[in-house]
Amino acid sequence: MKNMSYTFFRHIAILMFSAIFFSSCSEKEYSIPEGGADLQNDVIKRSLGPNLVGLDIEFAYAMALPKQKGKILWAQVEASIAGGEETYLENKSYYTHSGSDEINGGTDVGVVIGKPSENQGAKTIVNFSRDTSAATLRYFYDVPEQARGKKVEFTFTAKSSDGSTVSYKMGPYQIAVMDMVLNLEASDNQACYLSIKDMTFYSAAQAATRPQEIDLVYLYRGELNSFGHALVSPGADRQYLPQVDLPTGLSRSTKMRREFGLRDQQLGNPKYGIYIDDVDFQQLDVSDSPNYALNLKEEAGAWLETQDGTYRAYVFVNKIDNAGAKATLSMKRYKLK
Repeated sequence: MKNMSYTFFRHIAILMFSAIFFSSCSEKEYSIPEGGADLQNDVIKRSLGPNLVGLDIEFAYAMALPKQKGKILWAQVEASIAGGEETYLENKSYYTHSGSDEINGGTDVGVVIGKPSENQGAKTIVNFSRDTSAATLRYFYDVPEQARGKKVEFTFTAKSSDGSTVSYKMGPYQIAVMDMVLNLEASDNQACYLSIKDMTFYSAAQAATRPQEIDLVYLYRGELNSFGHALVSPGADRQYLPQVDLPTGLSRSTKMRREFGLRDQQLGNPKYGIYIDDVDFQQLDVSDSPNYALNLKEEAGAWLETQDGTYRAYVFVNKIDNAGAKATLSMKRYKLK
């Protein structure tokens, strides 16, 4: 959907094609449909997957009126919960380049139609400076911490020089409770102590200062059969922590279950069409699982729950490096209490 441009005229073209097709099938006379006589608008949500704090919810807002009726003066979006500082409404109108050459064909092209947007509380406004009667603007809502676990709605509004105003409501959209962190670098015997609370890896010296916050140890033992890259609880049997000299005080036991077929798009790669959401953590049961996950594979992962029952998480393995005894991990985390 990222490469699609939604404009008023595209909708008209689709309607015209459909009308021609059905007309040819039924052999009835066809006349070209006329566009609306007044200011019109439409909205499409472009972003997919769970709505996470710190990420954007993206929309495309299309508006148009007949040229003889005037021009568009401004467009705005009002959210039911004010967005973060990075919330903005594009001051460019986008269309899809129709060229057939490899460089430009099918790409989105932006045309400046006004000044950069301004945020006024929960409202984001673009004042038009270009004489235009049709535009498609993209709106990016930076999900704030205040919206975590709540629902948010949006009202899109445009005004034209003939005095007309139109609005379009979208939502409500549920904002997830869970957090996400991407591309954590784990290194055997270095930054190898994982805190689910802090969503980061620590060195041995750092882990020693926060023993009650360390849930897992990353290690690589390629010479041992069926061990490989692993995440092991400090409180696991010592046979699962070979050659590991744990800092004093580390003893937490985290239940874990390996998962080989789950490739979350937000954690991994845009080619995946799977998303982990709050409900997956709410329904998770790892009570009968061990407190270690051995032989982790690239583009696979593991579910887990911390010893105190505060957090559940899914750890995804983006990349493994056998030679360097390293791994790149991403994680979604859900707070239970």
